[in-house]
Amino acid sequence: MFSIREKREIADRLQAVLRNTGHPELPAGEIRFHLHVWGDSPMSWADIDNNGAVETPVINPWNEAQDPRS
Repeated sequence: MFSIREKREIADRLQAVLRNTGHPELPAGEIRFHLHVWGDSPMSWADIDNNGAVETPVINPWNEAQDPRS
């Protein structure tokens, strides 16, 4: 559903939103999370993890082609 660039950007922004809460139970380093996004059809979905959890992302040519900034 999202390109690798888009997923990394979303993960960076979510990391910042979580960090900005100042919640005392969050770790000092990178915050681990998993986000599942449902699209408008059963075949349209995305799983987004914190960037540190994804060392080698799997490239989906369809998703990459849908990114207007690629």
